[in-house]
Amino acid sequence: MKPDEIITCPLMTESASVMVEKDNKLIFLVNLKAGKADVKRAVETLYEVKVSKVNLLITPQGVKKAFVKLKPEYRASDVAIKLGIL
Repeated sequence: MKPDEIITCPLMTESASVMVEKDNKLIFLVNLKAGKADVKRAVETLYEVKVSKVNLLITPQGVKKAFVKLKPEYRASDVAIKLGIL
């Protein structure tokens, strides 16, 4: 899959904004068929950052969320500002 097919959209809620500031994490809605390695590659390609860790979660509504922790030298708030969600 192409990177823009893997990541559907960024997600910004109150708890997500706290994660951006405290934990250096971003949250994305992703394709149901995407794995951790796919999400990591897509985020690194699209947003030009290095990813430390990816956690995936499928909600009861059937939507897959990716919690992406960036490496310390990159700031999640900078990426969020670039995306226009912060």
